[in-house]
Amino acid sequence: MDLVQIYECLCDRTRLRLLNLLVRGPLCVCHLQELLGEPQVKVSKHLGYLRKHGLVQVRREANWRIYHLVERPTRALKANLACLQDCAQDDDIFRRDLKALKALKANADGRTGTCCPSPARTLPTP
Repeated sequence: MDLVQIYECLCDRTRLRLLNLLVRGPLCVCHLQELLGEPQVKVSKHLGYLRKHGLVQVRREANWRIYHLVERPTRALKANLACLQDCAQDDDIFRRDLKALKALKANADGRTGTCCPSPARTLPTP
């Protein structure tokens, strides 16, 4: 993964929002869709782009796809994700996403996702 590849992925607001959420731990596509308030097809398209470019990985769990950041990010990716987290603190959309994630984690004992029966299984513990 080179720097150009990273910046190609970072030049879209939806992908930035996805990465900003995935920095906090793995999430199912349905949770990402719910958090962003975007259609499943749009979220999946952007996740596919991030996966193709080596920024995220996916694992299957029954019928669901759980996305997470790559296990061994390059130094450049780590630095850019840290910058994203820092800059996102000043943006209303990113703050809203994180607030929604916090609420989703708090309600993980019930069915809050649009498809997953147990969001607690995919969400990291607070």
